[in-house]
Amino acid sequence: MILNKILEASQNFLAPFAEKSVILKFIDKLIFFAISAVLLLSLYCPSDTIGYAALVSIFLTFIKIFVKKGFRFEYTKFELCLIIYLGFVIISTAGASLFVLSLKGILKTFIYLGYYVVCSIYLKENKKDIYKFLSIFVFCVCYESIVGLLQNSSHAGALAGWQDTSHLNPEEVMTRVYGTLKPLNPNLFGGYMLSLLPVVYGVTVLLAIQKSRVRFFTGVIISLLATVVMIMSGCRGVFAAYPFMMLVPAVIFFIRSNDKIKVLLYKLYGGICTLGVLAVFFSASLKARVLSIFAMRGDSSTSFRFNVYQSSIEMFKDNPFLGIGVGNQNFRETYGLYMKTGYDALSAYNIYLETAVESGIFALVAFLSFLGFLITGAVRTIFKSKNINKVIVLTIALTSITGMLLHGIVDTIYFRPQLQFIFWMMVAVIRNLAQFDTSCR
Repeated sequence: MILNKILEASQNFLAPFAEKSVILKFIDKLIFFAISAVLLLSLYCPSDTIGYAALVSIFLTFIKIFVKKGFRFEYTKFELCLIIYLGFVIISTAGASLFVLSLKGILKTFIYLGYYVVCSIYLKENKKDIYKFLSIFVFCVCYESIVGLLQNSSHAGALAGWQDTSHLNPEEVMTRVYGTLKPLNPNLFGGYMLSLLPVVYGVTVLLAIQKSRVRFFTGVIISLLATVVMIMSGCRGVFAAYPFMMLVPAVIFFIRSNDKIKVLLYKLYGGICTLGVLAVFFSASLKARVLSIFAMRGDSSTSFRFNVYQSSIEMFKDNPFLGIGVGNQNFRETYGLYMKTGYDALSAYNIYLETAVESGIFALVAFLSFLGFLITGAVRTIFKSKNINKVIVLTIALTSITGMLLHGIVDTIYFRPQLQFIFWMMVAVIRNLAQFDTSCR
């Protein structure tokens, strides 16, 4: 591999400096703090600030791999698919009619994939720190849950018409909480909570295995609180994705467990579903919000999405192979030529359609292939491994990714940095815990 030869030459040349460098002695700690900063800054900071923190982690990792002797690149089949996907994105950007706007979009893509490389390289040598990152995620969920409860109790108003109230009675209007994530939006908040709930649930299970009663019951309380706050977001995409997302751990542990545990899982999942149904029917506002999912064209938000889907399909038909170029601003400008109403759109409200529109059918196939190899490797390891802690952590990562992908069928908040960095962290966790063929070198 040419890149590894370049790395070896660089490491040999810089070896004398590496031995004397104080920074290199603490490089892993600096990278850990940079990775953590990205996750924590996501709570309050705008996209640009989060991106700068990610760039710091990428810069530090760049120094490490070119200076620290012995590092070599190796890649799996799913990473090869990512490379192919990136290749089509680059070609799409080069041929985009709005090149400058598309260039901004591809720079974001490079940062997201660069962050994955950072996390993957770091966790390869520091697997125990996975639990530290899970703890950071639990802290983020706790913080956002408290903020969400306060917003609900103060009846926080909709900042941007988050609900079609034209056919609702006053008692059916839901107070939708939105947390602190920028931009303030309950759909983003709901998707964020959905992606991190598996972490809280999984950590609680780990605490149960450790027989730490106080921390276990604390985990149970946080899990219940976070689930309730997620529901308070009023995000219908989250409502639809959550029960299917939870089938992932249910099926995994049902297959792996003995008969007594299987009965317990039946009761647990059935109880969760029952509580969900009861909550819907005993809350007029929640009931109205859930039933609006089935209103189709009768709900203005759903009707708008249908219009966007139709226009996006037309955009794809006109640019099937290489797309229009990546980036939400690029999409917005191009969408103006296809929109069916007087309202523009920042995205296609479907991450798979969005990928096809922006980068073409080949990029979509490469992206889906990446997901296929990734998920297959994770599932294979989960059912083969005898290490219960590894199984639980892999299940956490797989469930989180599944939740984002399911929610992505009806929304594109997946492309927001707050979720992108969670997604790529989970991919890095799977990469370093699951068994993959790394013969491609």
